[in-house]
Amino acid sequence: MNDTRVTIVGNVVDEPRLRETKSGISVVSFRIASTSRRFDREQEKWVDNDSLFATVTCWRWMAENVAESLHKGQPVIATGRIYSREYRIDEQLRVSYELDADAVGHDLARGRSQFSRTVRPVVMTRVEVDEQGLPPDLTDRRIETVELPSAEPASAEPELVTAS
Repeated sequence: MNDTRVTIVGNVVDEPRLRETKSGISVVSFRIASTSRRFDREQEKWVDNDSLFATVTCWRWMAENVAESLHKGQPVIATGRIYSREYRIDEQLRVSYELDADAVGHDLARGRSQFSRTVRPVVMTRVEVDEQGLPPDLTDRRIETVELPSAEPASAEPELVTAS
């Protein structure tokens, strides 16, 4: 599959809108505007070219981070796969651009930002085992899950509890 990947440098046009899909996945979308400038030798001054507007979509944990971090008017950089969509309004053909983001961040060439790592809860499953180390037949019972506090280091191995 040949995806067209781009990076857009611009400003957030509207407040990011966080929502959830029917299956519980977080998604945020916001619009970004990018206006390039050029020096016009005849007028001897910098002039703006046309602006590019694109809708940026972020999924899962990135969606929640973007919703908490970005606000209208802030300078941002977004990179990902770009799509164009054609539609008609009053019999006039129009095009919209959508960016499925891989990464989004503040444009540090135009300001400062403070990074803080997001700590995600670790969910471990407790499995009871007998003397031979085998789990009992629990097909008629529900297996209990335990959420560890975020201060404890995450372990790659599930906790084993011996059945009495």
